[in-house]
Amino acid sequence: MIGRTVTIIKNDHTGQEVWRYQGEVISESPTSVTVEAFFSREDRDDGYIVWRRGDRFIEHFYTDLWYNIFEIHDVDDDRIKGWYCNLARPASIEDHHVMQDDLALDVFVDPDGQALMQDEDEFEALPISPKERTHIQDALDALLRMVRQGDGPFSC
Repeated sequence: MIGRTVTIIKNDHTGQEVWRYQGEVISESPTSVTVEAFFSREDRDDGYIVWRRGDRFIEHFYTDLWYNIFEIHDVDDDRIKGWYCNLARPASIEDHHVMQDDLALDVFVDPDGQALMQDEDEFEALPISPKERTHIQDALDALLRMVRQGDGPFSC
């Protein structure tokens, strides 16, 4: 149901919870949910983006894809700061929560469409199966293709 509050649970590759927060469902389909949430941690400058308390996130989770996509809006003027894409196992979406196992590899896409890979060494060190690595490579290829073509969440 649109407007309901859900708890988003980020797990590591072993399924252990590492972070949880609340969001509001703004759209959904049989295989996806889009949630609005707000950054609740202290401000942090990662060099490619400054994360600020109160930044608005439009988060897309999928039960049939090996990633999620977070559209990040500035707390002051709501301009798009970029998209953060987590390569992850397909999400579990239920009435009151969304859960996903993060697999370390990330892509940040700036508003000009430039993609920056993150945590490649951490991903390579994960003890996951060759089949999962293939799923992640296929998902990464699909994400980068969407970025190049300006499709999906990258169409704004």
